[in-house]
Amino acid sequence: MGSQSNPYQQPGPPNPYQQPAPPYQPNPYQQPNPWQTPTQPAAGAPVPPPAGGGGNRTRLVAAIAAAAVVLAAGVTGFLVLGGHGHHDPGPKPVNAVSPSRSSTNPRGTDASTATIKGWKVVTNPTQDIAFDIPPQWEIQSSGWVSYVSKNGDPDDKPLIAIRNVAMLQKKWCSSDDNRDGTLENTPLAQVGTRGNNGYRDTQDIAGSDPETWVYGGYAQPDKKKVKTGTVEPFTTHSGLKGTLGTAWSVGVKSSSKCTTDGKAWVFGFKNAAGDLVSWSFFGARNVPAEVPDTTIRKIAATVRLYKAPSGS
Repeated sequence: MGSQSNPYQQPGPPNPYQQPAPPYQPNPYQQPNPWQTPTQPAAGAPVPPPAGGGGNRTRLVAAIAAAAVVLAAGVTGFLVLGGHGHHDPGPKPVNAVSPSRSSTNPRGTDASTATIKGWKVVTNPTQDIAFDIPPQWEIQSSGWVSYVSKNGDPDDKPLIAIRNVAMLQKKWCSSDDNRDGTLENTPLAQVGTRGNNGYRDTQDIAGSDPETWVYGGYAQPDKKKVKTGTVEPFTTHSGLKGTLGTAWSVGVKSSSKCTTDGKAWVFGFKNAAGDLVSWSFFGARNVPAEVPDTTIRKIAATVRLYKAPSGS
């Protein structure tokens, strides 16, 4: 994934909120671009290019948006809203237009306190989602979006993306693969959330998104190196029901300093508004500091719905 055209500056299709959801794409590697931007940032607002810029197909790229980025729907697009740059550590979006929410949330309203003592809370006020992370993880700013793209794509169009991101060991590995004098940092692992409207159901999400993360982040160009686990029903501690799926890569050849095998876990469910959404984990595999599967499942079990404060 190289430092190509900024996805926030790509001309986009008409507003996805005024169109029916796109047809289901059975191949997770051929889904339409989820980052086409129907609304550009306000005139004059600075929009920096994606961070790094290496041409390493296994690099997990992160971009800080100068405007708030709202995950409109997993396979239909992002809505980029005008606004000033925001770099506060909290995950609250700036000037985000939230979708309508149900008047009550049977699974609780408090997202300020972690459900596991000593852990930290990550929230997505747009989708009314919260989850907890261990204290060693670092919550990124609200405009931070992580994505993977196809190697060699001149537009660097994301195959899949998450927002409301938290990272473990943000600078776990650094390299200058394109020899431009700038080191690119590869995190050990990342977690975040996204909208998945346009998918058929939670089983579809849990079955396809883990493969896309592993292929885009670690296994390119060989899809045969991507293996999948059982897609299983999953209920979090709050009683939120959905589907959990996993994928991992095997035998990825080390083409650069930071190349490793990888793995991904995705929990698909519905939010309080009835929209399909998901929580994702992806990280390095078969390395000394690999995040244990038991820890990943423990984080996933904290995913819950909450009622965002008025005006969020």
